Amino acid sequence: MTIEIKMPALSPTMEEGTLAKWLVKEGDTVSSGDILAEIETDKATMEFEAVDEGTVAKILIPEGTDEVKVGTVIAVLAGEGEDASAAAEAPAKPEPKAVQEEAPAPESGEPTKMETGARNLVASVEKAEIRDPEVPEGTEMVRMTVREALRDAMAEEMRTDDRVFVMGEEVAEYQGAYKVTQGLLEEFGDRRVIDTPITEYGFAGVGTGAAMGGLRPIVEFMTFNFAMQAIDHIINSAAKTNYMSGGQMRIPIVFRGPNGAAARVAAQHSQNFAAWYAHVPGLVVIAPYSAADAKGLMKAAIRSEDPVVFLENELMYGQSFDVPKLDDYVLPIGKARIAREGKDVTFVSYSIGVGVALDAAGKLAEEGIEAEVVDLRTLRPLDRETVLKSLAKTNRIVCVEEGWPTCSISAEIAAIAMEEGFDDLDAPVLRVTNVDVPLPYAANLEKLALVKVEDVVAAAKKVCYR
Repeated sequence: MTIEIKMPALSPTMEEGTLAKWLVKEGDTVSSGDILAEIETDKATMEFEAVDEGTVAKILIPEGTDEVKVGTVIAVLAGEGEDASAAAEAPAKPEPKAVQEEAPAPESGEPTKMETGARNLVASVEKAEIRDPEVPEGTEMVRMTVREALRDAMAEEMRTDDRVFVMGEEVAEYQGAYKVTQGLLEEFGDRRVIDTPITEYGFAGVGTGAAMGGLRPIVEFMTFNFAMQAIDHIINSAAKTNYMSGGQMRIPIVFRGPNGAAARVAAQHSQNFAAWYAHVPGLVVIAPYSAADAKGLMKAAIRSEDPVVFLENELMYGQSFDVPKLDDYVLPIGKARIAREGKDVTFVSYSIGVGVALDAAGKLAEEGIEAEVVDLRTLRPLDRETVLKSLAKTNRIVCVEEGWPTCSISAEIAAIAMEEGFDDLDAPVLRVTNVDVPLPYAANLEKLALVKVEDVVAAAKKVCYR
């Protein structure tokens, strides 16, 4: 029986992908488990395995094709004993009804979307208008993803300083689990783009030692969930050495990787560690939202003389923003940004939470409430001045955080408002965060656990007494 091979959904948020490379050709015999192709998803390049046995009768989508919708037939497989040439010409037989019910083909031509609450966190990114006073008026802008911005930042710094190198799991040959290091091995070679064994404790220690020896390592963690294996080097070695050496030894190192909730990856892979690292003296902690901030702050992090924990977000890697086309776009560490101006209430957020805050501000504007959105960008050192200045303007603060509430960045903002801005407060500081539980896998529970726009809107109305 002729079998249709369809573009698979290789991640919960994948709706289309690039058929990067066929690893079989027409006439090849394949067995279950054989690798058929490499497919670039919204996160990474992944291998696609055969489920059925047979002969590749016809390849319908050539390699290198972009924007192939999930569910599109990409090849036809002839079954055992079937004439492959005939199968290539004949339309595939319809799937049994029971199979169609389990995985229905999209009748409208639209790809089937896996249910996940995480998609809501980036639902309004394309509509977001990001204002940055650091960018001169009239500057030409280039549209690029957060992934591309991070790569460009590292590449530019590596071109100007040969002490900078990248190390981590699959950063070289595979070009990064999320393709953030794409093209770096080809340009800089294997002395400066280094694949490591799966040992976060080991390569974090090697990187810290290299920084002590005068180099400027960028250590990629596949996710910061795995950096728990290496936290001793980050906290006890990298963060403390400047202090314990009496200022004689600095540790210019960047620890970077995705942090926070992703889509349907559950409790052990959906954790925001921002508050953990921001708690530690000796560390700089950065958590950008837009591609421009990712680029400008990554360049600043690489040039920093102190260890930087650079917290990215998996869901943001594929999101596109305008980035200034400047020869050397570097942003100051420790400076927050007013992402949207308003007069009635201040939203304070960082990383993916900024998008939630901007979305909520847009909805409130339709009801006559103008919310100002402060994007912290750097969590340590924290830009208290910008937060307090906004509080003095609006007299109300709602913290928006994709993370747990207890001992959070939001809790720190509330304390700052109480200690240094109490006379400006016309209402208690509120925080809207994830629910204080490990993130569930089930889609319905995941939706309930993640920070939501409607909760931010409700909190704003509460402090505005509306």
